[in-house]
Amino acid sequence: MVEIKKSINPVDYPDAVRVMKERVKSILEGREQELLWFLEHPPIYTAGTSSRDEDLINQFNFPVFATGRGGQYTYHGPGQRVVYVMLNLNMRGKSIRGFVNKLQDWIILTLSDYQVAGKANSDRIGIWVDPQENKLGCSFDDERKIAALGIRIRKWITFHGISININPELKHFSGIVPCGVRDYGVTSLSELGIEVTTQEFDERLIENFKLVFDE
Repeated sequence: MVEIKKSINPVDYPDAVRVMKERVKSILEGREQELLWFLEHPPIYTAGTSSRDEDLINQFNFPVFATGRGGQYTYHGPGQRVVYVMLNLNMRGKSIRGFVNKLQDWIILTLSDYQVAGKANSDRIGIWVDPQENKLGCSFDDERKIAALGIRIRKWITFHGISININPELKHFSGIVPCGVRDYGVTSLSELGIEVTTQEFDERLIENFKLVFDE
């Protein structure tokens, strides 16, 4: 059984990292279950292990946190759903690529519930929306990122996870080069004309998690 935890109030990033590390240790020792943690952060930027100094602009003066997850710079803030995924790959198959593929499939399946055709690209991390492949009234002509992934694995226990843009302040992404990709922007469900509550979106994620990870 995977435990589901939802935080109503924004969670400070250092507190989230501390909780994740403690949970990873508990899962490894068999003291606690796997965990999906649904939350938001206050406006921040996080720097993954591949981040470059020139990709941080930060005209908004948001806090910047170095983190042990993979990837580059990412923005987190209100209106963005973050899900930290603590799973035991010792019991689910020791495949990092398989785990990442399932995270991508999970996001894409959930977006499809709202008639959004998300896709992964081999040369760009994250989940992307192509206006040519969507029937929605996109106000942009190029592909834009709607979800990000950043993971870390310790002794085959996963942590960190995914973030999906529901209705964040998109201009805050301009304080970084998101994930090091300069030629493409970001979007959100709200920008695509889809209004959904966090609670509703969480329920779709939970149901689809079962379909993707427990098949």
